[in-house]
Amino acid sequence: MTHPTSPYLIPGFYDRALAGGRHREITGGWWEETGRIQLDLLRAEGMRADHRLLDIGAGALRLGRQAVPFLEAGNYWATDASGALMARGHDVELAAKHRLPPSQLIEDAGFAFPGVPATIDFAIAFAVFTHLPAPSLAPALTRIRARFPALQKLLFTVFLAPHGHTGPLRQPHGAVTHPDRPPYHRPAVDVLADAIAAGFTATIRDGRLPRGQVLCLSQPA
Repeated sequence: MTHPTSPYLIPGFYDRALAGGRHREITGGWWEETGRIQLDLLRAEGMRADHRLLDIGAGALRLGRQAVPFLEAGNYWATDASGALMARGHDVELAAKHRLPPSQLIEDAGFAFPGVPATIDFAIAFAVFTHLPAPSLAPALTRIRARFPALQKLLFTVFLAPHGHTGPLRQPHGAVTHPDRPPYHRPAVDVLADAIAAGFTATIRDGRLPRGQVLCLSQPA
């Protein structure tokens, strides 16, 4: 049986989920808790209200609904493969809609970041690379590094597996990950090598995030 490289690439995936009112479920649940965790991670790394944040793979604004009230108006930018999903989040999840112009929700499936200002200070890609094949990470990081010269820190999550592990792996919080289909896992040494090759210094933080993900903190080298 052939599995899709990402569940989000299945034709009609977003249309069916949105029609069924499942914009939150698209990102896998843990809605309130995960949004708070994301904002806490960014604040712990020094993000202030006057910083400009880019939320890569923002979905229905799980982080956005937490970050927009914290940041100064207009300082949150978001990208996602589905513009309709972000629009749904803006419509039904965001209380202070006037603080986030819809023009700052940018449909982008290829890490091109059209229209996002080069002055972004912080970026986060939470549960994005966990659903993309391993070869997607290096070019995405390279693009982020080149596209945002003012970037101070990039936070992204991955699932890890021991080096040489070739089969499925049950993560600490129960998610089963795979080397060749979503959700994907990789050895830590490979993740760090990709970040370094893209022009970052990188550290994988101790501790597990929802579903057993780990945080990789990257800073321009």
